[in-house]
Amino acid sequence: MSLGLKYKNETCIFDEISGRTPYLSFPMLGRTGLVKHGFSTRLGGVSDGCFSSLNLSFDRGDHKEAVAENFRRIGDAIGVRCEDMVLSQQTHTTNIRIVTDADRGKGIIKERDYTDVDGLVTNISGICLVTSYADCVPLYFLDPVKKVIGLSHSGWRGTVGKIGAGTVQIMKEQFGSSPKDVLAAIGPSVCMDCYEVSADVIEKFKECFDKEDWPTLFFEKPGGKYQLDLWRANELIFLEAGIRAEHIAVTNVCTHCNSSVLYSHRAMGDKRGNLCAFLALK
Repeated sequence: MSLGLKYKNETCIFDEISGRTPYLSFPMLGRTGLVKHGFSTRLGGVSDGCFSSLNLSFDRGDHKEAVAENFRRIGDAIGVRCEDMVLSQQTHTTNIRIVTDADRGKGIIKERDYTDVDGLVTNISGICLVTSYADCVPLYFLDPVKKVIGLSHSGWRGTVGKIGAGTVQIMKEQFGSSPKDVLAAIGPSVCMDCYEVSADVIEKFKECFDKEDWPTLFFEKPGGKYQLDLWRANELIFLEAGIRAEHIAVTNVCTHCNSSVLYSHRAMGDKRGNLCAFLALK
C-alpha cells in the first residue's frame, strides 16, 4: 500500500515498506545484505494530538510510555531491538561519537552519559544507530569492506561544518575505511523549494563552498531572502570527501511537502513529533 508521498522526481531512491508501522528504506543499502535500516514516518504509532502518531522523541512533551511503544513498533518493523538502539543527543554540532557495546540502549532504556552528539559511528554488529529529524538532513554511511556504519544529523549548521565529511574521516581514522568504498545516502528532509533562509546563512555557505557551485546551492529572491538546497550541499560534501558519485543516493522526498506523512518543523512548528533514522550492521 502506498504511503501517499509526493516525490520530487521519478528516480527510485526509496522503497516504501508497508505494514502496521511503515517506513522508508534505501535499495542501495538494502542490496548489500549487510544492514538493517530505515527512516520512520508519522504513521503506525500510538501517540495522539499534535504528536500523532509515531512520535519518536521523549523530549517534546509526549507521554513517555507512548514514545517507548513507538520505538518498539518501529524497531519490530525494521528488525532491531530497543535494547540495541543508541540515540544521538543533537545540538547542531559536528561532534561524532564512536559507539561501543557499553552504549547499547542509551537514550531508550538507559540515560545517555554524553551530550552534543550529532553523529554516530560503529563497527559492532547488532547495535542500531538512531538520529532524530523534522526537516534537517539524515546522512547514512556504510563501508561494506571494513563493515563500518555511520549516521549523522545535518541541519544548515552541520552542513556548513561538513559533518558528512567528518563522519567519513572518523570511519577512515578509526576503522581503516576508504572513502571510495563508502556508500552514502541523504534521507528525507526539507527541499530547496521549501527552505527559505536569510542572507547571513548564505554567507556561511559562500565561505565553505566553491563559487562555481553557488548557482546549484541557492538563489536570491526579492527582499533579501534565499532558497537553499541542503541536498545538493551534502552531495557536494560527499564528493569532496572522496565518495564515488555512483555510491551516493540523494533523497527526492521533502518533509515539508509531505507533512501529513512526515513531521516537519517548518510546516508544523514546535507542536509536533520527531522522525528517526535507523542503521544497524547485521
